[in-house]
Amino acid sequence: MQTVQRGFDLRSTIAAWRDSGKSVGFVPTMGNLHAGHLSLVELAQRRADHVVASIFVNPLQFCPGEDFDRYPRTIAEDSAKLRAAGVDLLFAPDVAEIYPADPATLSFVEVPGLSDDLCGRSRPGHFRGVTTVVCKLLNLVQPAFAVFGEKDYQQLMIVRRMVGDLNMPVTVIAGPTLRDPNGLALSSRNSYLNVAERQRAAMFYRNLEAAAGAIENGEQAFTRVEQETAERLTQAGFRVDYISVRRSSDLAVPSSQDRQLIILGAVWLGNTRLIDNRKIDLS
Repeated sequence: MQTVQRGFDLRSTIAAWRDSGKSVGFVPTMGNLHAGHLSLVELAQRRADHVVASIFVNPLQFCPGEDFDRYPRTIAEDSAKLRAAGVDLLFAPDVAEIYPADPATLSFVEVPGLSDDLCGRSRPGHFRGVTTVVCKLLNLVQPAFAVFGEKDYQQLMIVRRMVGDLNMPVTVIAGPTLRDPNGLALSSRNSYLNVAERQRAAMFYRNLEAAAGAIENGEQAFTRVEQETAERLTQAGFRVDYISVRRSSDLAVPSSQDRQLIILGAVWLGNTRLIDNRKIDLS
């Protein structure tokens, strides 16, 4: 596996592949890799001749007071995992490589509306940081496709909207959520949880599962499902940011006629914010 820090070296290597007719898949990450990330790499490998991964802890997507400074940075361990997984090229830039100008004067990319809802309500500016850095990375790599995990479902929808709106020649592929045996979705931030919190955290997805099951069994009062799920999680020791049933195709508030839904949630357990979701198929 080749590792580069500069955009020029990244583009030079990829250009040689492209000139020889090879396809390129891309998996962007912020590092501190786990099996979920590696499953995205595996998905990319099945579709492309060469796979590029990036590791970049993006300061623009951290809101004031969030965990940018303490976010786990494990580049040596991550590099070893990506090499073992068969990644061809790792792009690991520093902040100055991605943002050479003062961030206050930076051009940015924003998806209005969808970025202001759900997680966007409690993390203002977060998704603007996500779409800005993803746009820059896609412009640098210029892959045939990029792979994003379904655990961050709102992010996935926002990136898809951005790619479509800007006519970017890249396909966005969704990778399924991987979970611990107890159901907890794999996440880099799970490392913040202590042993007791990690056991309790499994109740988050179990409650989303129960809510989805109620809807699949005929419950149509979505607001009541949301409220009851939030109450159960609060009683279990979580601090609930939101629980929301949405249309899975675009995260719009669903009508009674919609058949493909998703229930999404964000909660705090101690000092750790967790997000998860569960799709609902009523067809």
